[in-house]
Amino acid sequence: MTRTAPVVVIGGGQSGLAAGYHLRRLGVDFVILDAQTTPGGAWQHVWDSLRLFSPAAYSSLPGRLMPPQNGATYPDAQHVVEYLADYEKRYELPVERPVRVLGVHRDGRLLRVETDSGTWQAAAVISAAGTWWRPFLPATAGRGDFGGRQLHTVGHRRPRDFAGRRVIVVGGGNAGARIAADLAHDTELTWVTRRPPRFLPDDIDGRALFDVATARRRALDEGRTDTGGVASLGDIVAVPPVREARDRGLLRSTPMFTRLTPTGAEWADGTRAEADAIIWCTGFRPTLSHLAPLRLRDCHGRIAVEGTRAVGEPRLHLLGYGDWTGPASATLIGVGRPAREAARDIAASLG
Repeated sequence: MTRTAPVVVIGGGQSGLAAGYHLRRLGVDFVILDAQTTPGGAWQHVWDSLRLFSPAAYSSLPGRLMPPQNGATYPDAQHVVEYLADYEKRYELPVERPVRVLGVHRDGRLLRVETDSGTWQAAAVISAAGTWWRPFLPATAGRGDFGGRQLHTVGHRRPRDFAGRRVIVVGGGNAGARIAADLAHDTELTWVTRRPPRFLPDDIDGRALFDVATARRRALDEGRTDTGGVASLGDIVAVPPVREARDRGLLRSTPMFTRLTPTGAEWADGTRAEADAIIWCTGFRPTLSHLAPLRLRDCHGRIAVEGTRAVGEPRLHLLGYGDWTGPASATLIGVGRPAREAARDIAASLG
């Protein structure tokens, strides 16, 4: 069965919903195809203790402020899931799920979107599949020899699963610091980072980070000196659990090991650490495999864009993958502006 829509949005998480909001406001018909069985996007799958690092009002999609969570300055993931489900319902966004997109193809004047439940033809496609579904594991000597449990951030759920165990957490970003802070109290923890961890000042949270990212993009667009953006300030937001573990001396980092052994890790000087489990908090890559038929990726695995529009295929827009598709576009508050620009561009192209 082949169906048609002026616009097909791939992904029903925060980016797809933001795109839907702006398309609806512009009177453009569209459909959102979501591979998940229920609303909430990737937020349904994060670890239990994760909280936003911005207050609710500063973590909102366009048109609808996130309500505060009772007793919490920084909302938890379940609160975000409930907000996204309410947002989708409030604006009556046409989401079809579960629908897995298999490939996007050129088909004359249209784009053909092949899915596991049929085919769509569209004049424009917005890919908002994000990065959560493509965890990155670095090539590491001996990784296949380690006899304990190995998991990525996406597989971590709760600290009590590791109580009393020897755990190596790899990664010096926000996820690595937060998970290490959670585990520091009840495990024999080794926190491994490629460089000494850089904590942002304690008074900086997501509100300031969004402003910094936006200012950097404005400077670049105007040809001014690159400010360095968020990366110039540090790598880790000192949210309360991280700050507490750090101040108690429980969050001390170790340089990256040279290789894994059957029972743990080994450093260049011969030092070893035994481990029952290794948690790789080593980031993600953009989920772009469904766009492979368009042959748009460069040697770095990305698709060149001007704003959100793909340079090599002007009927395709990418949204929510990170700063390369809009300042802070992988965040709740940051995706609104590039979503609006993509919707306006598509509306203009459709006449």
